Formats: sequence, structure tokens, C-alpha cells
Amino acid sequence: MKKTQLLFLSLFMMQMANSQFAEKSKDYKKFEGLFNYYYDAKTDKIFMEVPQLEKEFLYVYSLSSGIGSNDLGLDRGQLGNEQVVYFKRAGNKVLLVQPNLKFRALTENELEKKSVEQAFAKSVLFGFKIEDESNGKLVIDLTDFLMQDVHGVIQRLKTAEQGTYSLDKDRSAMAMERTKAFPKNIEFDVTLTFKGEAKGSYIRSVTPNPDLLTVAQHHSFIELPDDGYQKRDFDPRSGSNPFSYYDYSTPVQEPILKQFVTRHRLQKKDPTAAVSEAVKPIIYYLDNGTPEPVRSALLEGGKWWNQAFEAIGYKDAFQLKMLPDDADPLDVRYNVIQWVHRSTRGWSYGSSITDPRTGEIMKGHVSLGSLRIRQDFLIAQALMDRPFADRDDNYEVMLSMALARIRQLSAHEIGHTLGFAHNYAASTNNRASVMDYPHPQFHLVDGKIDFSDAYATGIGAWDKVTVAYSYADFPEGTGEKQALNNILEESSKAGLRYITDQDARPMGGAHVYAHLWDNGKNVSNELDEVLKIREVAI
Repeated sequence: MKKTQLLFLSLFMMQMANSQFAEKSKDYKKFEGLFNYYYDAKTDKIFMEVPQLEKEFLYVYSLSSGIGSNDLGLDRGQLGNEQVVYFKRAGNKVLLVQPNLKFRALTENELEKKSVEQAFAKSVLFGFKIEDESNGKLVIDLTDFLMQDVHGVIQRLKTAEQGTYSLDKDRSAMAMERTKAFPKNIEFDVTLTFKGEAKGSYIRSVTPNPDLLTVAQHHSFIELPDDGYQKRDFDPRSGSNPFSYYDYSTPVQEPILKQFVTRHRLQKKDPTAAVSEAVKPIIYYLDNGTPEPVRSALLEGGKWWNQAFEAIGYKDAFQLKMLPDDADPLDVRYNVIQWVHRSTRGWSYGSSITDPRTGEIMKGHVSLGSLRIRQDFLIAQALMDRPFADRDDNYEVMLSMALARIRQLSAHEIGHTLGFAHNYAASTNNRASVMDYPHPQFHLVDGKIDFSDAYATGIGAWDKVTVAYSYADFPEGTGEKQALNNILEESSKAGLRYITDQDARPMGGAHVYAHLWDNGKNVSNELDEVLKIREVAI
């Protein structure tokens, strides 16, 4: 009897709570999108509807504003890990679960799939109390999940010996101006303040009060792509980046490790045409905060990639535009080239958001360090006869060289977000790839240093090969595996070389062609040329 009374009492209390939430939410601001959610301005809380349990979606976190120190690496626009997740009910809670996609069984046998799923651990990322349950929907309080240091700022500062910090929730809040909802994604932004005792010089050099450090963290919930994407086998000769997992349903005679290229989805409108527009072109957007003349240089260099797509029969498949003023660079709907400031010169890099199930690139995101062009200008300045002469022609020569490097850098970093790896051997093929690390090439003309050929222009011969491998379409009835192998065999016969990081960067990577920041394939000849240039410069 007592158990029955307790059951009715608990049901009554839940109904009361539900009715209270329905009444309270009338004063909340409602956002309608992939998941509907509400904002309570009085308590600074986010409540979200969970319309369907155990349906997978993509979760991505990032930094919408950073620290500004290259040495710490917490940059504006820095992406975190993308994770396939789903909501699962457990009693009076809802769990956010990340399945283990590294180990799979791609088979129709459900029991075989289950055996693999149960063999390897999942990760429960968070547990939410159910705030409301009505009309087949659950409502959860998302606030504590959004307010956590998921990007790992505290750990990064500790590892870099900059101090011991903790999250100060009294100085943290939702950033509603960047919190939005769309049909296929919802975006949350939060202001996070970390309190501690600063111990390092890096953090002291970039903050007004190093004991109170405030950044902005971004969370994205994204609808996963449909099943129309076709995976393409990875080949280590291809210049592409691999995406991999272990398939335990693989026949014994075949490798259990499966590897595929990462790439954007690209399809011809007319598959039978030699040249066709794309069903959906790959469009990148340049940060609208980028100033001239850098803006024009980045646009020009990035557009070089269209040459490679034209070579495989696509018309205007790759495009580059300015980011609309009302767009958020962290919105998954935009491939973005972001202009990033730091206190010192640092790396630029190309990253992406990919579908962890297939390797499909959903968003390319380039971070370009704004001080790079100033460093390149200083290189030119050091080689000029009279670098500080107050003449326009003197200044224009140095700026022209620096902008040539920026064009190449734009193409290089975009290349990473298209799915391509470094090729450090391209310099031995007459600068055959924008994916190399280019050393400026100078010549002596009448005893003076000529800057006009410092950096190459346009896409190289190798870049066309790697685009063909990752993105080319083949006529119906063509064996894709053989067609892809033919592309690589033909490039090899043409003398094109490909050596990437694994054989170039490690101490043991002593491949004769795997050098960074070099020109040509004859080391002694190039050394002689560089010494001649230095002699004139000095």
C-alpha cells in the first residue's frame, strides 16, 4: 500500500513540476531549430527539448574568442574534437552518450554488431535531470553542460606552466548574441572566466589581469549528413589524409583496418558530361575582418584550387567569397578562412569538421596568423639594397614579395581542409605543389637580388593529381580501384614525387627528398645559390 502511495505521489510531483515548467517557459525566449530550446534571462539558463532518444547527431566544441598567445595555442576559432553522440534515458535522467566508432562490425547481423559494441567502452559525456516530460518530449537543463571547460583551457595552462586555474561560475555567463538556432544545427556560446594565480610569462603578456582570464567557448549540435556520401579508399601514395576504423566483420583474409580519404561531398549535375557544374559547389568564405591588401591576396591564392577541379571536369566547383556580416565563422554551414591575431608570429593551420562515421568533410576551417605577412616583409627588407629608403618603388617590391607568400599560404591551408597532406618533395619537381613548405627563390640579376620569382603562382602538377584521386568522377562501369591506381601510376611515370610528414619531420626521417623549406633537388647547387644571395645581401 505504501509503495502504491509513493508511486502516485511521485507521479503527482512530476506532473506538478511539468505544469510549473510549462507555465514558467511562457516568459522564456524560445529558439526553434534542430532541437528547440529556451532561454531564461532571469536565471541565465538554457532548457532544451529532446524530441527523440538514441538518435545520433554531431557535437563539436570550439573557442570563439581566444587568448592570443601562439605559445599557448588557444586561438580564436580553434576547433575541438567532433563527436557523434545521442541522448539515452536512464530513469529520471537523460545521458549524453558517445558511441565507440573506432571499432565496428559493418554487417547485417545484429548480434555480431552487438558483440563489438559491448566489447569496447562507450563514453557518457554528461547526465541531465529531466525538467519536463510532455507530448512525447523531454526537457533538460543544458546550462551546466555548456558552462564546463570542455575545450581544456585549464589543463592547457597547467601543462604550459602558466598557473593553476579554476572556472569561476560567478564571472561566467551565456553569450546570447552568438547563441542561435537553425534547421540543421544549433549554436551556443558562453563566456567563461578562469580564476587563478598566474605563474608564467606567456599568460602575463596577453591578459590585462592574468589572475582572471576570460575566453568564449562555443558548442554546436549538428545534424549528421544523409547516407548519400560514398567513401573512397585511401592510398598512401595519393597525398590525401586517411580516416580509419577497425571492422570486425571483415573476412579473415582481408585487413581489419579500413582506411578512406577525407574529402568534401562533390557530385556533377550531369555525370555524363566531360565538364559539368557541381550539384553543390565547395564554397569557402573569407573572414570579413581581413584588411586589404591581404584580403585580395588570400582570395586570389585560395581560388587557385579551381584550376585543379577544372582539370577533372568540374566548372566552378570551388569558390571563394567574403563571409556575410551576419554569419558566425564557427557555424558548420560555412567553410571559413579566419584571420587570427596573436601577440607573436605563429603557425597558420587548416582543420576541419568531419563526419566520424564516414570521413566526409562537413566544414573546412582555416586559421591564418595575421603577423605572417609582417615577417615575410621583414625577410624582403633584410635582402633589399636600401630597405629603408623612402621610395614607393622600394616599398612595393618588399610588399609584393610578402603578398606572394600570402597567396601561397592561402592555397596551402585550404588544401589541408580539402583533405590533403604536405608534400615536401614537391620542391624537387620545380615547385609542383602548394602543399610544400616553400623557401623563397631569389636570383641575381646584374648583381642585384631579384624578388620577382620568390614564390610560385597557381596550383602545381602534384595538386592536380591529389585532387583527381580524391574528387574525380568515373564513367559508369569503370572500376574505381583501377582508375585511382592509374592516376597514381601516371603521376609516378611523369616523375612527380610525394613525401609527407612521417618521412620528413621525425629525427629518423632521412629521405633524400624530404626537406622542408628548400628548393631544387641538388642540395649543393642550391647551397651555392643561397650563399651568393647572402653575400650580396650582407
